[in-house]
Amino acid sequence: MNAHRLYTPAVLAAATRLASFTLDSRFSIRGEARSPSCGSRVELGLLLGEGGKIAEVGIAAHACAVGQAGAAVFAEAAAGRDAQDIAAANTAMEEWVRRDGPRPDWPGLDLIAPARAYPGRHGAMLLAWNAAANALRPMVREG
Repeated sequence: MNAHRLYTPAVLAAATRLASFTLDSRFSIRGEARSPSCGSRVELGLLLGEGGKIAEVGIAAHACAVGQAGAAVFAEAAAGRDAQDIAAANTAMEEWVRRDGPRPDWPGLDLIAPARAYPGRHGAMLLAWNAAANALRPMVREG
C-alpha cells in the first residue's frame, strides 16, 4: 500500500474535522458499523428535525484516517436527508466502493476516492454510511 496516496494532508485534515461532530447523550437515534477487514468502527448518533430529516450528526470514530475522513465527508453533507435518502446513499456507496459502480451524488467523495484501489480500506470508507443506515433502518418505508 502506498500510504502517501491514501494519507494525504487533505485526508488527515478531514479526519480532524470530526471534532466538530461530537457524539453525546443528546443523540437518541444511534447506529454502529465495524469494518471486518481492518477492525475500524464508528458509532453515530442523529438528531432528526422537521419531516424526519437529519438536523445534526454526532460521531465517535475508532478508525484509520481513511475511515475518519469518510465519516467527516458523511457528517458534513448529511443534514437535510431522511431515512430513504440515507438508505439509497448507503446502497450507492456499497456499489461504488465494492463493485465499481457509478460515483454516488454525495459531496466530498473525491477526498476518499483513492482508497477504492485498496480493498482492505473499503470497509473503513463505508463506516459512516453503514452506521447511519443501521440507525435509520426502522424508519425506511417499504416500497
